[in-house]
Formats: sequence, C-alpha cells, structure tokens
Amino acid sequence: MDVQKWYLRTSKLALALAIIRSKPADKSSREYTEHLAMLLSEESSKWRSKVEVLEAEVLQLRQKLLMSRICSGFFKSGNLSSQLEAQEPKSSESTLTLMEDSGCDLSSEQRTEPSNLSQHFLESCTSTHFPQLPLVKKPCAILKNPLSSHMQFLQYLLELKNLTDSGSLKRDLTHFEKDYSTVSDSVFQLLDGLITFYHNPKLPFSRFWTEAVGTLASLISDNNLSNHILKKCSKKLEEFEKTLLHAILGNNHINQFQVQHYVSQSLVTLGNCSLLRKSIISLLLSEVNGFAEDLGAISQEQASYDVTRYESIFYLFWVLEQLLQKETKEGNNSSIGHDDKEIKKFLQKHDEVIIQLSDAFPLFAFYLWRVGILLNSAKIETLK
Repeated sequence: MDVQKWYLRTSKLALALAIIRSKPADKSSREYTEHLAMLLSEESSKWRSKVEVLEAEVLQLRQKLLMSRICSGFFKSGNLSSQLEAQEPKSSESTLTLMEDSGCDLSSEQRTEPSNLSQHFLESCTSTHFPQLPLVKKPCAILKNPLSSHMQFLQYLLELKNLTDSGSLKRDLTHFEKDYSTVSDSVFQLLDGLITFYHNPKLPFSRFWTEAVGTLASLISDNNLSNHILKKCSKKLEEFEKTLLHAILGNNHINQFQVQHYVSQSLVTLGNCSLLRKSIISLLLSEVNGFAEDLGAISQEQASYDVTRYESIFYLFWVLEQLLQKETKEGNNSSIGHDDKEIKKFLQKHDEVIIQLSDAFPLFAFYLWRVGILLNSAKIETLK
C-alpha cells in the first residue's frame, strides 16, 4: 500500500509539473487544467457513446444469431411452415401502431399488413437473419424508439415459445439455454428504457410502452425464461416497480389523472405475472400503511394534508384490488405470502385504522376495508 501511495503521489506531481510547463502564457495553471479536463471529459463522452452504439449492435447480432439457430432447428423438423401459416403473431396489429405513435411518417412500402405478417415471419425465419419488421428500418423510427429491436426480438421469441408449447409443433428449447443470456440482456435494455420513460411519462401515451410492459410480464411468466431473466434483472425489476409507483404518487401535472390511469394499468399488467405479484402487492401496501399512519397523525392534530397525494393513493387501492382479485381467481393465494411484513402490518392494524379514520377520511377508510376483505378472503382460502 505504501508503494502504491508513493506512485500515486509521484504521478500527480509529474502531471502537475507537465501542465505548468506546457501551459500557454495567457492562461493560469488553474485555467489550463480546467480546459484540459473539459477536453478529456468531452473525448471520454464521445468514446462512451461509441461503445454504447457498438454494444447495441453486438446485442442485435446476438439476437439475430439466436433466432436464426432456433428457426433453422425448427425447419429441419419440416413442420414449422404449416404451423406458422396457421397462426398469426399476436403483436401484428399493435406493432403497426408503434411507430405511428412516435410521429414518424411510414410510407406504404414500409408497412407490413397484418394478413401478411405471418408470411413475412415465415420468410424471415428461412433466412440467416433474425426476422426484422420493416418498421425499424427507417432512421427516424430508430431515433424515436431505440427499443424497437429488443421488443421485436422478445415478441418473436414468445411467439416461437407459444408454437413449441402448443399444437402439433413440439420442440425442446432447453439446449438453447446457454444462449439465453441474449434474452436477459435484451430484457435488461428494455427495462432501462421503460424506467427512463416512466420517470417522467407524458401524454399522448404510445401503445409501445404498454405493450412493452405486457411483453415483459409474459416473458417472466414463462417457466424456462423467467429463471434466466430474474438472475440478471431482479434488481432492475424492483427499480421499475418503484418507478411506476413514483409515477403515480409523484405526478402533480395538470393532466395527472390521465397519466396515473395509464401507469396504474401498466402496474396491473406487470402484476398479472404471478412471480412479480407478491413484490408489487407488498410495495403498494407499504405505501398505503405509511399514508394511513400520516393520516392518523393529521386527524389527531387536525392539521392540513397533501390533497394530491390523497387523491393519488386511490389508484394504488385500485391496483391492489385488481391484483388480489386476480390472485383469488387463479387460486394462488399462498403465493402472496401472509407472512409478508407489510401484509401482516396492514391486517393487524386494519380495524383500528378504519375506526380512527372513518370520520375524518371516510372514503379512505372504506377502501381500506375493501382491501382488507380481499386479503382476509385470500387468507381463508389458503387455510382451506
């Protein structure tokens, strides 16, 4: 350690002497140092941008290679053509609207009609390249929506998974698991883009974002893919859930209710995945529990409260009701975990909080009661 410190101090001294000796006569040493630091920062930023572009290109090539390998394996079995012609990719209609919402002009030769998308998918699979939708070939579209390539790849992968899991086409994809780092990396990049957008969501709300959340939930719901995705993206998923929550509670713009509606719907879509539902319910109850405590203190002191936050909390109640009803409908009640800290806290103080807040905040108390009924019903079903 002493040797390392000595070399570090010597290097700093040598750098300082070099700057002093080479500085222009009309600049002080400090000014010249700041100028050099700025140049170095700009150069570093340029190289960082180049690296990001190259990494994106590498990931897209990995996506093409994986798709090509899977499709070529299917065609060796000889029955992919008939299966693909019988089924139309689920995302055909919505894919056409992705770039329309971005404001880019799409000429007729760049559109893919829904009736022709299956044939396009079939022809693309026979080539050595990953099936690219024509919509992303336009530079404007790429600039407006750089996540489109990841969305395409993940949607096509889900379509192939659906084909292998049902119908006459049966194929084991487990031997491709070593390549599923490509899937995890694509999901990671998609999550990055979603987090950036939902940090400050704006209207009009493009279908791309709601469809991206749906694709994400479908991927994590897949038993094979979820293992690979959660290993790499669990922290990023937690960040995304918190970002959605903040987008609901932290929005005080003039059109906040429209934005909150869309974001709440995205949170429900994400919670449709049973693997994510428990963490989302716990996160929402944590916020509800904290706000109930704040309202309890306010009602005792007869102090003023944040009206915007009070209005926003009802979107959380709506999301909670949707997810708890979904949980009960699926008969998966044990998965929400009544040993969860936030759930236990909510149920233990449920009746007391309702009595305390029923006079000052009757609507809030009513929704607390509704959520409590759903949680208790789930608990009873679990014990049966």
